[in-house]
Amino acid sequence: MSLILAIETSCDETAAAVIEDGHRIRSNVVASQIELHRPYGGVFPEIASRQHVFDIVPVVEAALAEAGVSWEQLAALAVTRGPGLAGSLLVGVNAAKAIAWSRGLPILAMNHLEGHLYSNWLDEGGKIAAAAITRPSPAELDAAGQAFPLLVLIVSGGHSELVLMRGHGRYARLGATLDDAAGEAFDKVARLLGLSYPGGPAVQRAAEGGNPAAFDFPRALTHYAIQPEHRFNFSFSGLKTAVLRQVRELGGDPAVLPIADLAASFQAAVVDVLVRKTADAAQAYGVSRICVCGGVAANQALRQAVTERLPVPASIPPFFLCTDNAAMIGAAAHYRLLSDGPSALDFDVEPNLALQFDL
Repeated sequence: MSLILAIETSCDETAAAVIEDGHRIRSNVVASQIELHRPYGGVFPEIASRQHVFDIVPVVEAALAEAGVSWEQLAALAVTRGPGLAGSLLVGVNAAKAIAWSRGLPILAMNHLEGHLYSNWLDEGGKIAAAAITRPSPAELDAAGQAFPLLVLIVSGGHSELVLMRGHGRYARLGATLDDAAGEAFDKVARLLGLSYPGGPAVQRAAEGGNPAAFDFPRALTHYAIQPEHRFNFSFSGLKTAVLRQVRELGGDPAVLPIADLAASFQAAVVDVLVRKTADAAQAYGVSRICVCGGVAANQALRQAVTERLPVPASIPPFFLCTDNAAMIGAAAHYRLLSDGPSALDFDVEPNLALQFDL
């Protein structure tokens, strides 16, 4: 049995988790800062980093206590080094280094995006539905050779990417956002419509009862015959601008705007592009399974479309594993430790760290 304590502080959640053998969640503690940042309509970086300083020790202690694990039982420590907000990352990395040095534990410097990839591999003692888990059973391992390749759609506030996963730590980028990520578009449109922060859940609530066909918002980069090089890339800035123009044409006053129809039409446009391109990539690369992860994967319209419109089985983590958490970092770290060993203690944070593609 291998137990890894993972720490995640890339943005505005202070999180720690204990993960057993790369998949079983022994504990998963998250201290949210949503209420602190709500007045600003987005994450205020300086406030985020200061709050991490207050929360990091009690969150780590709570994760160990919830897991019923002592320091001596841990095999390693993992921490997010990027991408993310520099100040936030520094709190987590410095805390993890101090613990690793003082306790003599190996440390793994992890990529936040790689963590999202492994959010689909986690289970919680049978509490998570099998359809939400990508990790194959022992029988499937023997029959399907780890069930690779897999196609992964990462959709979050800062990232919209299609990644082909040929094995643990072996990734190829098929497409990425050329401008705004899907989650960023949700936040910006929420502000245009006078909705609250965070934008994703607010738009989803506003869209309930709305007509998704009320406004014909654009689906960018879907005409492959014209732009074949963008077959698997995303662009949402034009969609955001189209919503802005429509709001202005309707007078711009949220009190009289058809908020439900605007929100539903915008949401439908985002979901349509994400699912359409994912389905095309799955067929083009002959994958056996699709994984959808990241904060936007919590969106109900996207989850329904993934279930109904994709050509092969798809797994989406439960809601608590879609948003930033340390459990996914611990799962990814397990496989990194097996393949690459621990990191040197002199690593630094990398706010713009990219996922390593070696294929």
